[in-house]
Amino acid sequence: MIIGVFDSGIGGLSVANAIKKAMPEHEIRFVNDREHVPYGTKTKQELLKLALPILTSMQAGGCQVIVIACNTLSTTLISDLRAKLSVPLVAIEPMVKPAANMTKTGVIGVCATPATLASNRYAQLKQDYADGIKVIEPDCSNWAELIERDRIDRKQIKSTVDDLILKGVDVIVLGCTHYHWIEEDVRKWADGKAEVIQPEEAIIRRLRHTLEQLA
Repeated sequence: MIIGVFDSGIGGLSVANAIKKAMPEHEIRFVNDREHVPYGTKTKQELLKLALPILTSMQAGGCQVIVIACNTLSTTLISDLRAKLSVPLVAIEPMVKPAANMTKTGVIGVCATPATLASNRYAQLKQDYADGIKVIEPDCSNWAELIERDRIDRKQIKSTVDDLILKGVDVIVLGCTHYHWIEEDVRKWADGKAEVIQPEEAIIRRLRHTLEQLA
């Protein structure tokens, strides 16, 4: 089986690597759009114009299922993309439900792009799973681009994590695949006061289910 993995930049590479490790029997093709990083500050129309031709090309090139390893695309465009492509698409989105189930303080932090935070899907996740939970959404608008360019401002990110802890957050959601590359740093700065979660394992479970349906 040929599995495509798409993201705006290097963020999705962590997802592709996790899939490759979990499913070595399949061919993994990772494609990104580094020329147009970041996606998280673009409009829905801009995103569709950028992503659809690439995904169409991946489908034409033999990908039998495509993982959209981009929270921004998944939360803003997944229905539109599924309507225009014939291969199954596996979406990725912020882990609001697990975080809400895990929290003991009733306060969670969601680190995500502006587009993800403004999406209808993200609003629906909060409504469905975080009723009665305080959700703090720090400004991470430049994180993806800094990580992409290998110019990570660790002082700035540590300050954000420190502020989340001060506000009572005990679960931090990494809602952008670029942030997976700083996961260990965030865990270190959280210093055991907050759990840090990201969806690679959940994506692999969903992908396995999709492959079973295709078999």
